[in-house]
Amino acid sequence: MKKNYISIFILFTMCAKAQVGIGKTALSSTSVSLEFGSENRGMVLPWVTSSTAVSNAENGTLVYSLADHKINVKYNSGWKDLTVDNSGNTIDPLTGIDGAIIQNNLSEINNSKVTIGNISSVAGILVLGDSDKAMVLPKVANPHLNIINPSPGMMVFDTAKKLFAVYNGTVWSFWKP
Repeated sequence: MKKNYISIFILFTMCAKAQVGIGKTALSSTSVSLEFGSENRGMVLPWVTSSTAVSNAENGTLVYSLADHKINVKYNSGWKDLTVDNSGNTIDPLTGIDGAIIQNNLSEINNSKVTIGNISSVAGILVLGDSDKAMVLPKVANPHLNIINPSPGMMVFDTAKKLFAVYNGTVWSFWKP
């Protein structure tokens, strides 16, 4: 009997469509897969040794590269740089601790993955697998002023300037949609 319940639960979760709100009580739209609250916080991208070390990356994959301190997006057959300055660092200005050293000491489980939506065959840590829904980035007015101690690889939507903003460890880069 217990096995039947587990089987039904697994079957249900495989067929269910998911929408996730982080820091919110409700989503703003049915066309959203993942949406963030309104606090002055951003979303931090996965840190990788280098963008080219990411195998089987799908177009649209975003990473923070420790090799060149850049935020890169997989685009066609290569990687596109989303930052303007490569002097980024991973040292926390408040504690003086290098985040890369902390991360390097952690064990990585290569098959770890969270999928929101229908598609589970795509490689990635967090996969938004809906063809009719999108992710809404955290929204912050003037993130360069309002996010205290941002982490390298952070990204937000600047509501004051109406721009996509990424932080490489030293400077914010702003991109017009």
